[in-house]
Amino acid sequence: MKVLLIKDVKSLGKTGEIKEVKEGYGQNFLIGKGFAKKATDEVIAQWKKDQADAKKAEEEEIARLQKIEKQLGELTLTLKKKLGANGSLYGAVTKDEIAHALEEQYDISIDKKTVELEKNAVKGTGNYDITIKLGHGIHAKLTLAVVGE
Repeated sequence: MKVLLIKDVKSLGKTGEIKEVKEGYGQNFLIGKGFAKKATDEVIAQWKKDQADAKKAEEEEIARLQKIEKQLGELTLTLKKKLGANGSLYGAVTKDEIAHALEEQYDISIDKKTVELEKNAVKGTGNYDITIKLGHGIHAKLTLAVVGE
């Protein structure tokens, strides 16, 4: 019996491989547990189509992220924070504040978990370089300008 593996099977092979297995092993274990499908022409054609669609979607996602990276590199994000009596900020600028300001000012939605601050958090006025991990190994640099109110 020929099966198309849809998940990695430790002693058999990797996802996408077509393997010849015994009837009982294929039907009862591989197909029964959802590790494989019977390798018919239709199943193989559908698998190839699904893989091509997934690759195309990933390429589109990478292109979109590269566009956002370029856009972020050209921006300066301005945050207004209250100042204390001695001219320092009340608290530090948080990742959440950066993400919300980016959405409000430029309509770019990012997750606050993707924002990377240096070890010395943003605790004063001035310009800071911020790194944003967009995914697929793409990191955008953003200039953050913190001004006092």
